[in-house]
Amino acid sequence: MYKVRQLNPSEALLGLPSPVSFSIWWNGGSILGLLLGLQILTGLFLSMHYTADMTNTFASVIHIIRDIPGGWLFRNLHANGASLFFVFLYLHIGRGLYYQSYITQPHTWMVGVTIFLVSMGTAFVGYVLPWGQMSFWGATVITNLISAVPYIGNPAVEWVWGGFSVGQSTLNRFFSLHFIMPFLIAGLSALHLIFLHEKGSTNPLGEMNHVSKVPFHPYFTWKDFVGFLVVGMMFVSLGFFYPFILGDPENFNEASSMVTPVHIQPEWYFLFAYAILRCIPNKLGGVIALACSVVILYVLPASANNKIIPSSFTPIYQFIFWGLLSVFLILTWLGACPIEEPYITLAVPMTILYFLFYLILVMTPTFWIKLIS
Repeated sequence: MYKVRQLNPSEALLGLPSPVSFSIWWNGGSILGLLLGLQILTGLFLSMHYTADMTNTFASVIHIIRDIPGGWLFRNLHANGASLFFVFLYLHIGRGLYYQSYITQPHTWMVGVTIFLVSMGTAFVGYVLPWGQMSFWGATVITNLISAVPYIGNPAVEWVWGGFSVGQSTLNRFFSLHFIMPFLIAGLSALHLIFLHEKGSTNPLGEMNHVSKVPFHPYFTWKDFVGFLVVGMMFVSLGFFYPFILGDPENFNEASSMVTPVHIQPEWYFLFAYAILRCIPNKLGGVIALACSVVILYVLPASANNKIIPSSFTPIYQFIFWGLLSVFLILTWLGACPIEEPYITLAVPMTILYFLFYLILVMTPTFWIKLIS
């Protein structure tokens, strides 16, 4: 009689059957894990010298940059690491949309969308912490959107602020949230991996069988290592040569409630939703559209019927996907433009197309079978 040896978790992870046809697009998850770890590490060191005191916050950030040994590097890596995190997060979501992961792995997709929402919240509260002009006014504008909710809107805004305006209480709360939320993201990421490994990864054709699969190690660990090197080079380029290219010049000025910036806008990774918000004249309608622009990702698994047509063999699906990507990029550009014509008018049809493309994606693969047959 042969005894079956129970594999420990590390052996089970390294020996996970993985499709041989994995492309570079499947490196996104491991890269996001690396970036999350680096964000937590750099944030930990920055918190040792950061002061969450409204009168000294901006000065403490300058102190970190100028006086703390290596503080400028940690600050640059942390600020640009957030942008890189969202770059690969959007690439990861785009890969899931293109290869229809929301159909083959709906539970993994739902947890992934939750990670996306928590990451957006973490980035927002973190953007307020430097207490620059754009940080202060961005927090004022975005949190004030809660007041559009009927009946409870105004009390809810004051509860979030901890007063009648963005101030010391707001800064304390956002600092606490920004410190604890990355660990929530880490926990959700672990759940994301559990659901992923429960069924296994798909290949570009959407197949789930184990016929053409190989152990994860050493084939894909080395492939992930190459992705880590690419991310490392991007970190070095941003941290040493272009540290402020993704930031806003207004944040070099200390926050002042007496001076309003000419053009208030969030970080670049929120601009697509900001453009949707601005193009709707009704405040409540704009807030609903803003929320739906992200929450709509939860609806995509409703198209799951255990059937999938590979995108490579469906030109119409490719047209819808690349059209959605183009609209997303245009909305991101419009969100950075001034609130004037023709940008306001142009944002309206782009918003309609954005939701229309998602509506078409929700249609079941049966629709595509009928359409191309």
